[in-house]
Amino acid sequence: MGNDNPIMEHIANPHELERMYRKEPEAFRQSFSAAWEQHPDSPVLAVWFERLHYTERMEPSAAEKASWLQRDFWVMGLLAVLAGVCTRILFYYVERETIAPINLAFGVLPFIAAYFAYNNRPKRSILYSLCAAFLISAVYLNLLPLELTDSTVMAYLHFPIFLWVIVGLAFTGSDYRADGARLAYLKFNGQFVILYAIMAISGMVLSLLTLRLFSYAGLSIEEFWFSNVVLFGAVALSIVAAYLVTKNLRLAKNIAPYIAQIFAPIVLITLLAYLATVAGVGKNPFIDRGFLLSFNGILLIVLAVTIFSITERGREERKNASDFIGFALIVLALIIDSVALSAILFRLSSYGITPHRIAVLGANLLIWGHLIWLMLAYIRFLRNKTGLESIQKAVTAYLPVYGLWAAIVTLTFPLLFG
Repeated sequence: MGNDNPIMEHIANPHELERMYRKEPEAFRQSFSAAWEQHPDSPVLAVWFERLHYTERMEPSAAEKASWLQRDFWVMGLLAVLAGVCTRILFYYVERETIAPINLAFGVLPFIAAYFAYNNRPKRSILYSLCAAFLISAVYLNLLPLELTDSTVMAYLHFPIFLWVIVGLAFTGSDYRADGARLAYLKFNGQFVILYAIMAISGMVLSLLTLRLFSYAGLSIEEFWFSNVVLFGAVALSIVAAYLVTKNLRLAKNIAPYIAQIFAPIVLITLLAYLATVAGVGKNPFIDRGFLLSFNGILLIVLAVTIFSITERGREERKNASDFIGFALIVLALIIDSVALSAILFRLSSYGITPHRIAVLGANLLIWGHLIWLMLAYIRFLRNKTGLESIQKAVTAYLPVYGLWAAIVTLTFPLLFG
């Protein structure tokens, strides 16, 4: 291949070289090999040579890194097995109603936290805090009576949020104060859910196939299969998913931004149609308790989708339609939260104080404050006064507040309200 080599034709045009490579990588590599043989002194070709052959030339310690990867893999495998065994033991006591079902969380989250701590090697003070948080909360929850009351139900519902923040401390490690580390934790959650859902669907297909095969042989193994294999696999799979996401699995990282872009407008249109419909049929959250609960459920969905969309945006990305959709979602969530707050205050003044109403009021006030912060950050961003990092900071800086409120409800409501 002589002067008609397309790489040599466009050697002074970096944009065209990049376009050629992205369009047909293999054809580009073949043309590059010929061009490199003829012009090894070209600085442009030297840069491309390093880019195309980086993995072969720039990894002298590949064997050492492979051993570390292998070590991480075995640590992940051990933690997955321990989590599955621990959950099965806890489930045995849950079935016999000797402990509360919320204890199943201790079969999963401490092991995910342990994997993060192994990866991050945080300071000893953080390790001690993690161990103390899990130990104290486990002892406290099992001191509560098994009989369900409003206060214990609120404690059980808020407890996973508290543990989620504790797992975030393990994820961020010694950088727990850094916005970038907190943002990475939020991104991890979105990618983890996507990857876990994909693997869980595969597991369900395998379970259905297995049960069908045994049924052909005249054997019914449903109870054994779901109590042991499915339970063990669902828990162990969470550790595997955490391992794959932290190891930069491209599947979850590539899919997550697209899901965020697709989901946000769909949720916005669906919720607008839903609110218009319920307004037309005369539903009233001030009187209808069930509708008020659904209103709060909608609020949490909108907040989750909004945060997911924000965290999947790159800081250097330019403004686009998704930003205006995100702003519309925040305004919609703020309207929903304002109506919900008014309804909760009305019910408190009309029907009195209960643990449930106080817990919902506190959560809605926290979310209302967060939405106001996000809305103001979005307005400054859309008016080109700040960058996207101001919005992401508004997301990450508020995370400890949710954890603090969850801890207050979990630890104090059963004592205050009996």
